[in-house]
Amino acid sequence: MAVSVSTVDSTSKPPGDVELPTTPDDAERRVPPPALVGGTPAAPAGFAAVKADNREGGFPTLWLIAPATLWLLVFLVLPLLGIIVFSFWDTEGGKLIADPTLEHYRDYFYTEGFFDSESRNFLTLSVFIRTLGSTFYFTALVMVLCLIVGYPIAYFLAMQVGSFKWQMALFLLCMVPFWTSYLIRAVAWLPMLGRRGLLNELLLLTGVVDKPVSFLLYSEFGYVMALVQIYVVLGVGPIFFSLAKIDKAIIEAARDMGATPFQIFREIIGPLSLPGVAIGMIFIFVMLMGEFATAVVVYGGKASTTGTVILNYYAIANYPFAAVNALMLMLAMMIGVVIILRVVDIRKEL
Repeated sequence: MAVSVSTVDSTSKPPGDVELPTTPDDAERRVPPPALVGGTPAAPAGFAAVKADNREGGFPTLWLIAPATLWLLVFLVLPLLGIIVFSFWDTEGGKLIADPTLEHYRDYFYTEGFFDSESRNFLTLSVFIRTLGSTFYFTALVMVLCLIVGYPIAYFLAMQVGSFKWQMALFLLCMVPFWTSYLIRAVAWLPMLGRRGLLNELLLLTGVVDKPVSFLLYSEFGYVMALVQIYVVLGVGPIFFSLAKIDKAIIEAARDMGATPFQIFREIIGPLSLPGVAIGMIFIFVMLMGEFATAVVVYGGKASTTGTVILNYYAIANYPFAAVNALMLMLAMMIGVVIILRVVDIRKEL
């Protein structure tokens, strides 16, 4: 029997690599499509034209921003410019006179005898600057108390209530006071804090006091308590939504690693809730700086705030000096907001 032996080419592959015979159709099937190896498939014919048509069919950018721009111009920029202009005018007989003067700014800052070492007003700030400082004091105090009261409420809603429906229901319950008028909420404290009010009756019933106490109403205590009740919900909302965004898996992982509840709050919950805290404090700060109704109703006008000063000068038609106080209040509010934003970088934390 004849055996044919084929000659092996020196360039052939090792015995372990077997090269299967291929046909042109097999080679074409083995080539992967471009999209599977990182390439971008070609766009269908006419796709670029359709995309260009869709882009050109939308509203122009100017038309989209026009309503908001017009609103800001009419209700913010123009009134602000008017206040700035009126602050330099004079008044006579309750009428504004377009006579530029800096007298109202001098009256705001200057105190007679400020530079006289023998005067009792030596280096004494004007009453209006002291009033602005008093406004800052009450605002800072109420902000701290709102944070102390509002943060646990927001924490309970976000972390302890498991059902989303119950979270929303309880959050809306916290918003119930905002369904009534602000003035009604302030006046409602009168029957609560009066000498024959609910708190005094409760103290007498429990035997804590022998006769009604008078420090509850028309006092700093009642004023601060009323402000906290009125404005705390402005802090609960942002803090609640900030806490609700925290991934529960992160907290569970920290617990699995042996972290204590305090460590979890210090390292995870606290830092991640800072944007909500900052936003809530900004809301409360801005509202409190312009507060005047509660000071009149609950405090009985015993404490002057910049808001009450503006109201009083507006009532006697001294519009330029009221405008000066309004501008100083706005400047103080801007400084306070900048300080809060410097403490917490909201854009970085969100």
